[in-house]
Order: sequence, then structure tokens, then C-alpha cells
Amino acid sequence: MNDPFRLPGLSTDKDFEGDAFAPLYTTTVTVSGGPAAHGRASGRARSDDGVLDLDLRMPAELGGDGHGTNPEQLFAAGFHGAVTLLARQATLDPTPISVEATVAFGRDPEDGGYVLHVDLVVTWPDIDPEVAAPVLEKADSLCPYARMTRQGTPTTITLASWR
Repeated sequence: MNDPFRLPGLSTDKDFEGDAFAPLYTTTVTVSGGPAAHGRASGRARSDDGVLDLDLRMPAELGGDGHGTNPEQLFAAGFHGAVTLLARQATLDPTPISVEATVAFGRDPEDGGYVLHVDLVVTWPDIDPEVAAPVLEKADSLCPYARMTRQGTPTTITLASWR
């Protein structure tokens, strides 16, 4: 394989023994509400490095115009990296792998809040299912997005002070 991109050298081993979370990468995205004063309906999302700069819109199914992306679509893009990293480490060709993520946004019957339900379908042509199964199982336990759907994510919410 002659890959022009630098591939991640992330470890998939259980080789971290720290007592606290150790960030490897941090990013900040600021969402403003736009004319509707509602980020999902008419907002703009911008990353601190300027690479992400896009309009957010409610999907038509939730009453929006659907003419922009939404948080569920962005979330859906995360699982592919874990699968291909593990495939490479297993000396399998990750080139034909594609991941279809379906993210459903809905109401939680337990408390009436909002929850996500995620279905991931990995297409990996010409792979023996018995060879793929341990890679996918490990990807599910390694991928922070898949883990977040099972375990939740520690979150801190702070009101910024205004002067």
C-alpha cells in the first residue's frame, strides 16, 4: 500500500495505567444560534483551528429546512477510524472498508429527555466473517464514539462569566 497520508500511530493495547484521563487531542467547536437563536435550527459551527466551519440546520424530519448538517450526521462519521486502525494492525487491507452509521435522535421513555440510538453497518468485501468478527468487536470497545453510546461521557457544563 502506498498511502500518501500519515497514518495514526495510536496504540490499541491496554498499555495505559494512569489514574486519570490523559487527553491525546483536544478540540473546541463554538456553535452560535444564528437568526433563530437555536444552534440546531440556524446555527453555525466553527472549530478553533478553522478547519470546521459549517451551517447547522434541523433535519426536515424535526421541522427544519434540512439545508445544512446536524450533530447526528457529524457523530455518525466516527467509527471508521477504529475499524481501519485495527485492520491495519491485524495486517488486513482496510482499503475496501466502509461504515454506514445510522443515528436516530429520539425521546427517552425513562425520563422524557433526548437520546441517540446508533446502528453501525460495516461493509468489508471479501473478508471472512470469522476474521472480521474480532476486529469489529475490538473496534467497538476501542472507539470512543461507540463507547460513549454505551457508557455515557463525562461532561462538565459551566456558565461563562460576562463582564
